[in-house]
Amino acid sequence: MASPLQHHLLNTAKQIEMELDQQLDHLDNLDCDDLKVLREQRLREMRELNNKKQEWLKCGHGTYTELAGEKEFFETSKKSNNIVLHFYCDGNERCRIVDMHLKILASKHVETKFCKLNADKSPFLTHRLRIEAMPTIALVKDSKVKDFIVGFTDLGNCDDFSTEMLEWRISQSGAIDYDGDLMQPPEGKRKPYLNQPQKTIRDGNNFDDSDIELDD
Repeated sequence: MASPLQHHLLNTAKQIEMELDQQLDHLDNLDCDDLKVLREQRLREMRELNNKKQEWLKCGHGTYTELAGEKEFFETSKKSNNIVLHFYCDGNERCRIVDMHLKILASKHVETKFCKLNADKSPFLTHRLRIEAMPTIALVKDSKVKDFIVGFTDLGNCDDFSTEMLEWRISQSGAIDYDGDLMQPPEGKRKPYLNQPQKTIRDGNNFDDSDIELDD
């Protein structure tokens, strides 16, 4: 029986395919003037994307950084809509493995801020989000925490998972732009996916099903 996530991904894939078909039909009916307009539109979009990239880089995107504390995290969340936040603890070998992969992904996905936070020095966030196991990666999309990756269970339950596997798992939340197949992980086999319960940062111990608002 298909899970809700599988249904969601399948519907998304069908919608994308339908939109591509419509775009191809539209291109088949274009004349020279239409192509000129399309080219100008494309150039405008490229300039806008370049401007966005420059803004992202100014906000520290493109590198994997450690935040000084919870205050800096909330300041970062006001500047960056999409964040991949690694909660770590000193001396944890698996946290070092996550560091290695996130450093690579940070330079690839400049649209998203990649950072880490010492869980032992972040009592407010770890308590409100009920973060207990290390490593835990919080995935922020449009300034809301959408999902969590706890340990390596979602990555094949092994320590030698690939960077591409972690990239695919992060993409399920929409926190990064991903041009691969959302339905199929890069290794070719479907890995375990555990949908973490949604939590709200406002209610303390009273959690509901809404996304987490990043208000400090």
